[in-house]
Amino acid sequence: MKVNTILLAVALTVLTWSPASAGKHWVATWATAEQVVEPHNCPPAPGLENNSIRQIVQTSISGKEVRVKFSNEFSNGPVTINAAEIAHAATAGSNSDIIAGTEVSLTFGGSKSVTIQPGQLVTSDPVKFPMGTRQNVAITMHLGQASSTSVTGHPGSRTDSYLIEGQGSDFSNAVKTAHWYIINAIEIKAEKNARAVVVLGNSITDGRGSTTNEQNRWTDNLSRRLLANKKTKRVSVLNMGLGGNCILNGGLGPTGKSRYPRDLFQQEGVKYIILFEGVNDLGGRGDAIQKAKDIIEVYKQIIQEAHERGIYVYGAPVMQFKGNNYYSENHEAGRQQLNQWIRTSGYCDGVIDFDAFMGNPNDPAQLNPKYLFENDYLHPNADGYVQMGDCIDLKLFERKGNPSK
Repeated sequence: MKVNTILLAVALTVLTWSPASAGKHWVATWATAEQVVEPHNCPPAPGLENNSIRQIVQTSISGKEVRVKFSNEFSNGPVTINAAEIAHAATAGSNSDIIAGTEVSLTFGGSKSVTIQPGQLVTSDPVKFPMGTRQNVAITMHLGQASSTSVTGHPGSRTDSYLIEGQGSDFSNAVKTAHWYIINAIEIKAEKNARAVVVLGNSITDGRGSTTNEQNRWTDNLSRRLLANKKTKRVSVLNMGLGGNCILNGGLGPTGKSRYPRDLFQQEGVKYIILFEGVNDLGGRGDAIQKAKDIIEVYKQIIQEAHERGIYVYGAPVMQFKGNNYYSENHEAGRQQLNQWIRTSGYCDGVIDFDAFMGNPNDPAQLNPKYLFENDYLHPNADGYVQMGDCIDLKLFERKGNPSK
């Protein structure tokens, strides 16, 4: 660890504690999975270096004191943030406007600027920033050194970001790009009963088939239901879906087995995990039955580590994909084997069975036609994501004790 990183961590620790915050803890209210961004998803002109970018996210639970995480974990060069601000956004991403009077400057160990070395993650100092439930939040960065070809980010934001030349604040003529770069998480200082559910997933969790700037992934719909339920209104939802992701090998982004320690266990306040991956593994080349066995071993490891931390783990069977080019008898046999283990092995603390609610009544191995996105027989459309969010038993997220080891 670099010396300046150690000093920053010490400074943040000192700044975080106060008598007023004793008994409270940090909980992530929004977070995203990251990777090195593929060339076709890198920032458009004018690029990041010496320019400003405003990015919109929609949080889940409310808070009054926040801090923001920024990541350079997958890039090969340093990133310098000259200054950064957080504000209430006017929309969920359809424009770059912010609500007047809500903008707050962020600092890092007391300084308005910070350089993030490759492989590092930094956390801003806590700031007072009242934020409601499902709050639209704008994070603006004024960047110095920053590559636009080796970038840490989240390609499938389903939300527009806004890029301008220079260190300005007028984004009215900004270049739009539907990706997030460098931003990693927003955390709130919350009361003891606030907690988070984090989802390890692929493009179905990432929201392919949802509507850009409408925040209607299945995880968003789950979040709204949790907030409306008295016993779960302090449960946040963290979407760690990556499009094209595999658990074992190949795919896009770091594999599930390599990223789960970071994407699941380094999120603040996590009490529940949902495991909903595997379709890209099972649908690819090779014996899907053996892949199912290998995925089960990864899931067993995640569950063991989660239980050691007092975290519940819920398994979500892989949904139907008959009609997609992933489908074959072998691939379907692998899906059934993995799903049977999730449902009956007893390793998972509960089951979220999307497969049981999303099937074609005339062919259970196929997605219901009314939920198809672009007729690919793999991804749900916006209506399908509503169905997914609605079919989840909220009692799974009322549990506060420790799962059995």
